[in-house]
Amino acid sequence: MLHNTECTGPFQTSRTLILASASPRRRELLAAAGVKFSVEPSLAQEPPAEKGRDPLGYASENARIKAMEVASRFPDAAVIGADTIVVLEDKILGKPSGPGQAVEMLSSLCGREHTVITACCLAGINGSRMFHAQTRVWLAAQDRAVVEAYVAGGEPLDKAGSYAVQGCGAFMVSRLEGSYTNVVGFPMEMVIPVLLQEGVISVRK
Repeated sequence: MLHNTECTGPFQTSRTLILASASPRRRELLAAAGVKFSVEPSLAQEPPAEKGRDPLGYASENARIKAMEVASRFPDAAVIGADTIVVLEDKILGKPSGPGQAVEMLSSLCGREHTVITACCLAGINGSRMFHAQTRVWLAAQDRAVVEAYVAGGEPLDKAGSYAVQGCGAFMVSRLEGSYTNVVGFPMEMVIPVLLQEGVISVRK
């Protein structure tokens, strides 16, 4: 399905662009820029986050295998894939396996600082191009009952770190340094310039 926004936006798509992600947040961010694209979720399986693994290396590998898998099915398109992780004291936190893990994960983040990393891969344009963003985030301390009630609402269950900065979870975020859209899942201040540089999109005349 081709996606774009009702807002014309300052950009036009110069060649077929595919978002290799099922994330509605990434879809909404890209569409809000006025860019036309299709969505084809990657069929690639993400490797487990092994203890001691370099966080940026792990996120970059995931972004690359997602983009390259879709690019292998659509060789004439530009494909962009991404992977977002939360890092707490060098420990990689992905999406929770269920409500119980979401409560424990979020409880470990509340009252502390962590880092959100999103790695991106643009494939199908002169091979592939990698880039990433990192944002420091502080969550306010919360009573466990508040965390449990938030998790019970369902929002955290498909989010890295078990919270959504753009959703109900915004009440927990006391401070951030760096890209806001990176924390949402797609660092648009980097995505758009890369797409422009690689000729995938251009400024609307």
